[in-house]
Amino acid sequence: MSKVAIVGAGVIGVSWGRLARRHGWSVVFSDPRPDLAELVAKNFPGDAAVTVAADLATAVAGADLVQENGPERLEIKQQLFATIVAATGPDTVLATSSSSIAATLIAAELDDAAAAKIVVGHPFNPPELMPLVEVVPGERTSAATTDRAVAIYRSWDRTPVVLGKELPGFVANRLQSVLGREARWLVEQGVVDVAQLDTILQNSLGLRWSTIGLFEGNVLGGGPGGARHLFAGVGAVTGKIQFHDPDPAQVPALIEQIEATYGTGQDVYDELSAKRDTRTTAVLAALAATEARTGN
Repeated sequence: MSKVAIVGAGVIGVSWGRLARRHGWSVVFSDPRPDLAELVAKNFPGDAAVTVAADLATAVAGADLVQENGPERLEIKQQLFATIVAATGPDTVLATSSSSIAATLIAAELDDAAAAKIVVGHPFNPPELMPLVEVVPGERTSAATTDRAVAIYRSWDRTPVVLGKELPGFVANRLQSVLGREARWLVEQGVVDVAQLDTILQNSLGLRWSTIGLFEGNVLGGGPGGARHLFAGVGAVTGKIQFHDPDPAQVPALIEQIEATYGTGQDVYDELSAKRDTRTTAVLAALAATEARTGN
């Protein structure tokens, strides 16, 4: 049985664990939190193939994949990987779920052999449901490591995309950040409130992008003339729109509005998580059924 070591048992780490178990891998968790054993027992009741380790080196020893999900702080990731590389074999894929920190930076203090094993494997939350994994090799990541990471994620029914360059935030988070900045500004200006903004996204771009991509949509937006017609027509007008950065001083007011709209606390988190997971599962099932029926 293949083994994955999950370093960091937060929301992302536990979700990676569920995904791995679904595909027959054994899972060992490492996290300094004092309630780790209780957390794992709660999420994987009675599953003997899911264990916890007393220390990081023990957890990663013999793993085929290490999926690190620690805090988004470079110095912490560098410390973690210094221990991980010393306790793993030459063929172990050492992946980080980092949302913005490049593999080159994480491996900066390590030798070439260690750096060759490290790659970004950035999921979207929760990875057990969201297919995308951005695979981002560092400057010294070996092609073999990248290929093995892609093969593992594909075997878990994920959709890995290997990026051609390292840059902060990679691709998906950069796109999300740009959209988020304009959304915050629109709410600040009173154009829409938080609930209206989410309604607009869910019933337009969110629905569209769950079925076709942005550039694919450009083809359809231009009719028979395709993207060329779109860019020459409405695209030439919308391309002149000026966008804005939100006011950092308005963040507290924005948070208050979000909390007033959706609530806060464990019960709200559980309710919204269940809603997200149920709807995401339904969308994925519908897309899979359509692909099986039509071939596209």
